[in-house]
Amino acid sequence: MLRHTDGVAPSRPLEDSICPVFCVTANEGRVIHRFFDTCPFSPSGRYLAGFRMPYEDRRPSPGEAGQVVVVDLEAGTERVVAETAGWEPQLGANINWGADDRTLVFNDVDTQRWRPEVVRLDWTTGQAERWPGGVYQVSPCGRYAAACSLEKMRRTQAGYGVMVPDDRVPRNIGAPEDDGLFIVDLATGERWLVLSLRDAVGVIPELRGLSDAELEGWEVYGFHCKWSGDGERLIFTIRRFRNRGEARWDVLHLDKGAVRFDVLTLRAGGTEVVDAVPAVCWEHGGHHINFYPDGTRLSMNLRDPELDALRLMRVGVDGSGLEAMTDVPGSGHPTVYPDGVHVLTDTYQHEPWTRDGLTPLRWIDLRAGTERVLAWIDTRPPGGDDDAVLRVDPHPAWDRSWRWVAFNGVSGGTRRVFVADLGGLVND
Repeated sequence: MLRHTDGVAPSRPLEDSICPVFCVTANEGRVIHRFFDTCPFSPSGRYLAGFRMPYEDRRPSPGEAGQVVVVDLEAGTERVVAETAGWEPQLGANINWGADDRTLVFNDVDTQRWRPEVVRLDWTTGQAERWPGGVYQVSPCGRYAAACSLEKMRRTQAGYGVMVPDDRVPRNIGAPEDDGLFIVDLATGERWLVLSLRDAVGVIPELRGLSDAELEGWEVYGFHCKWSGDGERLIFTIRRFRNRGEARWDVLHLDKGAVRFDVLTLRAGGTEVVDAVPAVCWEHGGHHINFYPDGTRLSMNLRDPELDALRLMRVGVDGSGLEAMTDVPGSGHPTVYPDGVHVLTDTYQHEPWTRDGLTPLRWIDLRAGTERVLAWIDTRPPGGDDDAVLRVDPHPAWDRSWRWVAFNGVSGGTRRVFVADLGGLVND
C-alpha cells in the first residue's frame, strides 16, 4: 500500500518505533483521522481520508468550516475534496468511506437553517448528495449511516458532534419518542428512527418503569453508535444526567461523575435491544466500548476500584459473561485483533505510561500477559492548550487487511496522521 515514504521525517518519538511508521499528511498539517473504531483507509487500501482543522488552538464556532482531505498512499499526494461546517475537534466531520474508493460520507451543517446534514460525495467527480441527519458510523457494506442527534452531543460531552448555535439545540427533558438512534439509507436518503430514547429507557434498569413525570427528572441523550463487523448489530450508548432546570453543556467535563452511561446493543432492524453494560458497571470509571471483530462480544476499559486501575474487559452482546481479558492494565482506545489474542491500544496524556509528553502505542498479548510499545507518539496539543476538547488522541485504527494502522500525532508543531506497518508483528 505505502510506496511513498518521502515528506516529513519521523519525529523524535517515532524514531524509536519497532515497526515502520510513516507520516502521510506531510504538507500543511492540522489533519486528524476519525476514530479508533472506523477504518480511515478506503476499501482497496489505496487512499486515506482525513479532516483538516482550520485552526488548532480553540474550539469551533457554528459555521466555521474545515476541509475533507484524501491522501493517495501510493502516489504520496494530498487533495482537498470538500469543505464542511459539520465538525468538532475530536472526530472532525466523522468522515467514513462508503462502499468503494470513490465514495466518502461525512457531516455538514446547512448554516441557513442550522440543520445537520449527511453528505455522500464522489470525491473523484465532486458529485454530492446531502440529506437531513448525520453520520457517526457507516455500515460495513457502505449503504447505511447510523447516528444520534449530533447537534445535541455536546450537552453531555463536547468534541464529537457538529456545531449549531446554542439556541438551536433542543434539550431532551426525559426520553423523547422522536429522538434516538437514526439510520440514513445512503442510496435513497430515506431516514428512520430505529430506536427511540423512550423505548431505549425501557431496558435500562434504573429507568425502566418510571412514569413520564419521573423521567423528566433526567436529561437523556444518545452518543456513540457503532456497527458490528457483519453489519448485523449496533452499539448505542445512552448518556443521562439530572435535570436541574437550567440548560447544561459538556456535563462530562464540567460536573465530574454526573453523567450515567448505558451501552445498548440491538439488531440493525431495531429488535433484541439489550442493556449490555448498564450504568452500575461504569460507576468507578471506564470508556471506549467496541465490538470484537466477530461481533459476538464487546471490549472496553472499566476501572477496578480494588486495583485502582483500568482493566481490559469483555462481555457478550447480550450482557453475559463480563470478565477481565488479562491482568495487563487497560488504557486509551482498545481494539481486539481478529486472533482474539492481541489488543492494540493507545494511552491518554494523563495516564501513567506518558513520558515527556509522549504516549505509547501498546501491543498487548492477552495469552502471555505481556505488552510491547510499538511507537512513542507526541500527543501534546499544539499551542499547549489544556482544554480537554482540544487534546490529541492517537485513536489507532486498522485497515481492512488488519496489517496497517493509522493514528494521530503531532510533528512540526501541528496535528498529522501517521501509518504504521504491523505486518511483521501480526504475521509472526
